[in-house]
Amino acid sequence: MQIRDLGKVNYSSTLQEMRDFTDQRQPETEDELWLLEHYPVFTQGHNGQPEHLLTSSDIPLVQSDRGGQITYHGPGQLVIYTLLDLKRMHSGVRQMVTLLENSVIRLLDNHGIQANARKDAPGVYVDDAKIAALGLRVRRGACYHGISLNVDMDLTPFDLINPCGYAGMPVIDMKSLGVSLTMPQAKQQLSSLLVSAINQQASIKP
Repeated sequence: MQIRDLGKVNYSSTLQEMRDFTDQRQPETEDELWLLEHYPVFTQGHNGQPEHLLTSSDIPLVQSDRGGQITYHGPGQLVIYTLLDLKRMHSGVRQMVTLLENSVIRLLDNHGIQANARKDAPGVYVDDAKIAALGLRVRRGACYHGISLNVDMDLTPFDLINPCGYAGMPVIDMKSLGVSLTMPQAKQQLSSLLVSAINQQASIKP
């Protein structure tokens, strides 16, 4: 598996790169994880409803082809895009969502934070506050997009939206919970957990 650290990147151009990679990949193409931060942007899922953007601002809104409603990406938030051949790793979308959620839950547990997933709203939560959001798209048997974890970021843009379509949902980051991680540390720790979980899933015989 290739792990690429892209630094801080534009959302729209990265979305196109994910599409291109997925469309051009072959059965033998190596899977990739892309580790990055985005410049401030609201992204709306392909079936998203525009009323979840509550007010206009200087932050651009980009239509995405992932599942889900509206969310915010910005500096201090770790985004990991999972460009994986689901058929080859014997996984479906639901299994992949659970794998992503559980990897974040393990990371937070390693830092003394008790977190959980919810059946009614994909993502990871500490009490009722969302700390990680996820969305996937599957094309040609492979997935892209992935998960975002709030590490140490300005959370005020979430006040301008109904996060992931839920009015009044509180959003939190690791820093607010007393955990200070640098972005390189967060990238290394979460990507390591993801690689381990992906390898374990791929080793399961269909």
